[in-house]
Amino acid sequence: MTTESQTYPSSGASTDNDAQAGPDQQQAKPSGHGTKRRGGPLKLLRTVWLPIVILLVVAVAAFGVYRLHGVFGKTELTRPGSGLANDTKPFNPKTVVYEIYGPPGAVATINYLDLDAQPQIARDVTLPWSLTLTTTAPAASANIVAQGDTDSIGCRITVNGEVKDEKTSTGVNAQTFCLVKSA
Repeated sequence: MTTESQTYPSSGASTDNDAQAGPDQQQAKPSGHGTKRRGGPLKLLRTVWLPIVILLVVAVAAFGVYRLHGVFGKTELTRPGSGLANDTKPFNPKTVVYEIYGPPGAVATINYLDLDAQPQIARDVTLPWSLTLTTTAPAASANIVAQGDTDSIGCRITVNGEVKDEKTSTGVNAQTFCLVKSA
């Protein structure tokens, strides 16, 4: 019996095929500790270019918003006299006069709205009666109702000297009202 021995090349040993390869042919070499890293700074740039572009776009957008904020929708709250809405000045004051008239010495109960639209009452006042109110509001609603102990009673609402509504009623314990929707 004869035994033949066979030898197998190790991974690091060269074989006959390696010796036959010419200088033009390169053999694939396994990567390991001995290999040189290729493209150091260029490879780093390839991995971080997207975050750099995003940061640049955000910075340019923030600068643009900062610059345009001074042009559109800017509200100055700190400088005195900057034209705030709370700095209202009387532009055209209105004088509203309520009048209730009837026979002299008659007594009436009067209900009216003040210029803030709050109901008010004046009980048992002698006629003639009048009340003058002044406002700087652009519009006010004027309303008055009166009932007297007489057979005839009248009301009148005057705005800036111009009669806006006037009515007279007759009957037992007469009642009247006047209304101006927008004074």
